[in-house]
Amino acid sequence: MFIIENSKNLSGTVTIGGSKNAALPLMAAALLIPGKVRLTNVPNILDVHDFLHFYESLWAKTSFSGDILEIDSSEIHLQNMDSSRIARTRAGIYFIAGLLSRFWEASIPFPSGDKIGKRPIDEHINGYIGMGYDFQEQENMICFTGAWSQANVVVTAYFAVTATANLIMWAATRSATTTIQLAAFEPHIFNLIDFLRKAGIQIDIKYDHSIIIHGTKKITASLEHEVISDYLQSGTFAIIWALCAENYIDIQRARISDLSAFLYKLHEAGVITEDLGDDTLRVYRANSLKAVHIQTNIFPGFPTDLMPLFTVLMTQCEGISRIHEILYEGRLNWLVEYERLGGQPRIINLHEAKITGTTKLIWNTVNSWDLRSGAAMVIAGLIAEWTTKVDNIYWIKRGYDDFLGKLQSLGAKIQEINS
Repeated sequence: MFIIENSKNLSGTVTIGGSKNAALPLMAAALLIPGKVRLTNVPNILDVHDFLHFYESLWAKTSFSGDILEIDSSEIHLQNMDSSRIARTRAGIYFIAGLLSRFWEASIPFPSGDKIGKRPIDEHINGYIGMGYDFQEQENMICFTGAWSQANVVVTAYFAVTATANLIMWAATRSATTTIQLAAFEPHIFNLIDFLRKAGIQIDIKYDHSIIIHGTKKITASLEHEVISDYLQSGTFAIIWALCAENYIDIQRARISDLSAFLYKLHEAGVITEDLGDDTLRVYRANSLKAVHIQTNIFPGFPTDLMPLFTVLMTQCEGISRIHEILYEGRLNWLVEYERLGGQPRIINLHEAKITGTTKLIWNTVNSWDLRSGAAMVIAGLIAEWTTKVDNIYWIKRGYDDFLGKLQSLGAKIQEINS
C-alpha cells in the first residue's frame, strides 16, 4: 500500500515516460518480426515484465535496461510456453496474431484485466473467423488454428482499441488486403502502425475510421522503434499540479496534441495551462474551481481513463459536477472509495454520477479497484487531511512507471509499505 500525507506545495518538473497502451501491442508485434526488435522509451511497469516472462517461456532472447528493450524471437518454440502471467492483463490477447503467424496455432487465456465493466472480445473472434481461422474455447482458453484466407476481407472493430490493434497485427503478414471498418484512432494505434510500416507493411488510413492493411510475408528482419510518451500520465499529473502545485509545474513530453478534449474541460473548470513549446505543458495551481460536466468518448473525445482522476478535481469544484461515462458500465463503481474519504457522490445509474463540491476530504484507508481509480485515490490522498492509505497498489504499478519516485521528487509525502 501507499501511505500518503497531505501534500499541497509540490514543485519541480516531471518528464512523462513511455505509454503502457503503446508498449504492450508493440511488444506483441515484435513476434511478427523474424529477427531482433529494439524498443526505446519503454515504461518499467508490471505488464511489460509479464510480457517479457511470456517471451522467455518461448525461448526468445530478451534484454531490458533503462527504457531500452530488445527482443529476438528468431529461434522460438512452443514446448514450454507459459501464459499464466499474461492472463493477468487483457492485453495478453495481442499475442494471438504473432503465434498464428509463426506456428499456425494460438492458445491464450481468456482476457482478464481490471473491473471497469464488460469488455467482450467478439470483434477479435469475428475478425479471426473472417480471416479464415477456426476458433474454439477450451477451459478458459481461446484457441485458433489454421491458415488465413488469401482473399481480401473486410472486418469491423466497432471503435474497440484492443480489437483494432489486434486486427492490424493479424492482417500485417497476411498476403492479401484487409480493411478494418470503424477502427479506433487512439495515439497508440498510430504508434503501432508506424512500427509495422517500418517493417515493410503498407497501411492506409481513411478519415471515415477505416484502416487498410496490404499484408506481406516480406517482413523486415530487424528494426528499432520508439514508444510514444503516455498522454494519460500527462493528464494524471496535470490534475495533481492543479490541486497540489506550490505555483506551477511543467510536464515534459506531455503529448499536448492528444489532450485537447481533456484540456478543454480542465480550462472550463478554471485551471490555467500554458504550452511552452517542445511539447512541454505548464499547469498552474487552481485557487478557484467551478463545477463542470464531462462525457467520455472514443478518441479524440474525453478519455475514459482520465475520468476517475478528473473526478477528484471535481470534488474541489464549487457546485455540482456531472459525469457521463458512455463506454463502461462498471467504471463508476469505485466511487464507494471516494465516500470513505468524506465525499458525496451520487450514482444516478450505471453510466452517470453527480459529484458535489467543494468537499474537504478526510483520511481513511481506501482500495485500488483498477489502474486509474487507484491513481485517483493517490491524488485524493495528497489533498486529504492527515494520512491516507491506498491499498492494492498492484493495479497502479501495472501502468504507471515509477509513480512513487516521481511524486517524491516533487515533494509529495508518500511512501510504500508491504503489509
